[in-house]
Amino acid sequence: MNRILSKDPTNNQSTKPRKKMDSFVGSYVEICSDEDGFLGSYYAAKVISRVGKSKFMVEYSTLLSDNQKGPLKEVIAASNVRPVPPQIRVLSFNVLDKVDAYDLDGWWVGRVTGRKSDGKYSVYFDCSGDEFDYPVSALRLHQEFENGQWVLSQHKMGM
Repeated sequence: MNRILSKDPTNNQSTKPRKKMDSFVGSYVEICSDEDGFLGSYYAAKVISRVGKSKFMVEYSTLLSDNQKGPLKEVIAASNVRPVPPQIRVLSFNVLDKVDAYDLDGWWVGRVTGRKSDGKYSVYFDCSGDEFDYPVSALRLHQEFENGQWVLSQHKMGM
């Protein structure tokens, strides 16, 4: 069984439902990539402005522009923008838990396949067919933002 300590009470603003697109402007969010090779990965960004009816200009926190001289700025469809998920402190994970692993400047969705003797967890990624090892500090339980609420993925905590 997972040992969840608590949700982070300092991060509760991201769990509130968003009623209007304009409420994202100025907020830190996560962008879900739909590009080949990055499909399903999430990247931290700040919404700079609204563009038209269903897009945002965002500035990434961890990705650099092509000239490497500043943060990457990009126009993104609103459907690829979500609030930052609330932090859930976890001491351990179970095999088959759906997790996000922080790697290559973003969060990648995978499943725990085992635990090594050094305490690292093996995580398998459906998107690439790869498996890598991560310390617990680089993992979080995967959550989906559905109907304005955060929901833990179905396969978690040994369910």
